[in-house]
Amino acid sequence: MRTSKISRETGETKITLELQLDKQNASEIQTGVGFLDHMLTLFAKHARLSLVCLAKGDTEVDFHHTTEDIGIVLGKCLAEALGDKAQINRYGNAFVPMDESLGHCSLDFSGRSFLVFDAPFERDKVGDFDTELVQEFFQAVASNAKLTLHLRVLYGQNTHHKIESLFKAFGRALSEAVTINPEIEGVNSTKGVL
Repeated sequence: MRTSKISRETGETKITLELQLDKQNASEIQTGVGFLDHMLTLFAKHARLSLVCLAKGDTEVDFHHTTEDIGIVLGKCLAEALGDKAQINRYGNAFVPMDESLGHCSLDFSGRSFLVFDAPFERDKVGDFDTELVQEFFQAVASNAKLTLHLRVLYGQNTHHKIESLFKAFGRALSEAVTINPEIEGVNSTKGVL
């Protein structure tokens, strides 16, 4: 079983995150940030993985530290659970419609961290969640998972729908990328390592 459990505590947040790449259980998400709970729950469902994320942060200030630090820990857990990445597809790609919005994710577990984020949001907030934190979250994931990650919203009107399409697309692309492919011998790279 490809699993990881990591706890991280700073002066701003305390996070415990556990994931299982090969088992899909009901997620347990309690971050203190309602909109982020919603996004992580649907991400886990579409990634077909089991995710437990328990976080406490300085949400009385804002949601920045909590959101970014969860991204950091999720990225570290993905890297740890994948190990040497032997026999994984490595690449994942998904387009996901959410009503009038269309989100796209293309990713590569390359061992190189990079984020391209092309997602204009007309609203600064969804509920009390700052929409600029979506990019912060994915930057933290990409940096700590050593993941090349391209995310874009092709079109849409409703900001909630745009963000939801990105989290779902990320989940579906990730599921494809981490799938064990018996046709691949060793690591899916001419370098021999990822």
